[in-house]
Amino acid sequence: MKILFVASEVAPFSKTGGLADVAGSLPKALVGKGLDCRVVTPLYGPTADPKFGSVSIDEAKLKFIKYIYVPVSWRNEYCGIYEAEHNGVTHYFFDNKRYFFRDTLYNEYENAERFAFFSRAVLEIIPHIGFVPDIIHCNDWQTALTPLYLSLFYDKMGPYQNIKTVFTIHNIEYQGPFDLFILGDVFGIDQGHEGAVRHKDQINLMKGGINAADRVTTVSQTYSREILTPKYSHGLDPVLNEQAQKLSGIINGIDWDANDPATDNAIFRSFSSDDISGKAENKRGLQALLGLSEDPGAPLIGMVSRLVEAKGFDLVKKVIPGLLEERDMQLVLLGTGIEEYEEFFKQLAADYPKKAAVELKFSPSMASKIYAGSDLFLMPSKSEPCGLAQMLALRYGSIPIVHKIGGLKDTVTDVSEPGGNGFTFESPDAKAMKSAIKRALDAMGDKKSWRRLVNRAMECDNSWNNSADKYINELYEGLLETKP
Repeated sequence: MKILFVASEVAPFSKTGGLADVAGSLPKALVGKGLDCRVVTPLYGPTADPKFGSVSIDEAKLKFIKYIYVPVSWRNEYCGIYEAEHNGVTHYFFDNKRYFFRDTLYNEYENAERFAFFSRAVLEIIPHIGFVPDIIHCNDWQTALTPLYLSLFYDKMGPYQNIKTVFTIHNIEYQGPFDLFILGDVFGIDQGHEGAVRHKDQINLMKGGINAADRVTTVSQTYSREILTPKYSHGLDPVLNEQAQKLSGIINGIDWDANDPATDNAIFRSFSSDDISGKAENKRGLQALLGLSEDPGAPLIGMVSRLVEAKGFDLVKKVIPGLLEERDMQLVLLGTGIEEYEEFFKQLAADYPKKAAVELKFSPSMASKIYAGSDLFLMPSKSEPCGLAQMLALRYGSIPIVHKIGGLKDTVTDVSEPGGNGFTFESPDAKAMKSAIKRALDAMGDKKSWRRLVNRAMECDNSWNNSADKYINELYEGLLETKP
């Protein structure tokens, strides 16, 4: 089975969020199961922000294949095709300096043209790389035009005739909206096919991907149901309900090898579910590093997150200061976001210098230290398509406290239920969150029971192994059975 995995960002080469982690890990898992899965992504650079990738393109030892010209509406644009292997996966990089040599990956006024080029180039390179996929797997609005272009311009032509498409929605909030007047000039789509992408008097690329793809997936089972409702769909519920027969949800996984407390060089001492004694040393090390009281008995709550309201930080503002005042507990936060929340955490750390610490930055090594050193991990998200942080927390024995939503609901079960691995709350309000945190703090008082809970959390298998099986057995194989 041959899969061409298409993503606008791929870890470790480029990254702004969870999409890059998926694009870096799922193809690796699929190759490990015997599939020929290859990845296509833009060749970005040079980026001013170090968070956009931890492996430089030079280190990847790029091999130039050839250059072609890609139609972008009425014009043809240069596309250099490069190849590199990473973690056993072949990656193809598209070189066009005008489109992709930027200081940021997105937030550019010509995003429409940049990703129209990228989506069309995915199809144009197929005759030139010696690889005709059975399935093209696209991800988010930046690649949504690929299945639409396939159906409009390519599917009656030679190597394209039997190709199937999958479109994965990682976060439906980001839909690729653009003005209608650029439909023909930028996207090369005539008015006769306007309906495929028109939504509320705008172009909506995600709608185009949903309509054109043979299958549509989301990154958790619960999220696939939530986005069928107006509350979570950001206006696309009518489109999704029309296409509901081809919609499914498969939970993301985490890279099991790269996120292992037994081998992670970023933490203070290695440990495992068989011997969790090293976790106490990680807590002491984190407390010392951040200037907190080195108190082994004080419950330490960790957070690693973007600081935005969707992540529940309005609830954090209401609850955490009071808890720090009332309880013998500590809080550590790593992340960046909107100014209101950054200022709140700065003030919190100033008000409680021995109980609260904040790191307003992006740091994978600090994230590992927080996962390994914290007792509890707070994720009060109001919407969470999948979430990776709660899985990483479980892997490192930090017990999650989560709002029961999206992927959090699918991966964290309350301790009151059989096999429970965390603490959950049903309603996204301050009272419910505070109650869940208090239950967790109280539970730490029973040392034997807590140790069993930590062991159970660390033994949860959130690797890509199970999720990759679902992609193969429940999605890809079913698609290929429908081929003519």
